[in-house]
Amino acid sequence: MLQPQTEFEKELVEKVVRINRVSKVVKGGRRFSFNALAVVGDGKTQVGIGLGKANEVPDAIRKGIETARRNMVTVHLTRNNTLPHEVIGAFKSTRVMLRPAAQGTGIIAGEAVRAVVEQAGIHDVLSKVVGSKNVINVVRATMDALVQLETPVISARKRNITLTQLFGNDL
Repeated sequence: MLQPQTEFEKELVEKVVRINRVSKVVKGGRRFSFNALAVVGDGKTQVGIGLGKANEVPDAIRKGIETARRNMVTVHLTRNNTLPHEVIGAFKSTRVMLRPAAQGTGIIAGEAVRAVVEQAGIHDVLSKVVGSKNVINVVRATMDALVQLETPVISARKRNITLTQLFGNDL
């Protein structure tokens, strides 16, 4: 039975980053299954990733998208739709560095990082992947980096100080 979609779910954009075919050798030959890595976002500040596994490609994609919708996080951006500061995300042996860029630069990133950053609504960013280039690890490291982002207001609140104290007289 189909459930009615909320207004939020209607405006989410889904993107399949990678589909892998996995084989398992059994007595009668090889058994193939598929896994699909999906990214879902609203193009503003919400983004989520999911990995779905199934014996058929459409089922794997559906499961990946459902998982991504459940794992949505909010990304803190500046007014210019870029990052508030440089950040390094890590997952296993993969490191992803994201650096804010000047307005008009665009997204300078590889396929996996680009998919996550575009769905998060970031327009100008520089990125570099160091270590393992495994797509699943790169996407998870990118998400780790995006979760670490904080605006000056959030940083000041964490430290129980005002913005003037945080920046001195530079404000």
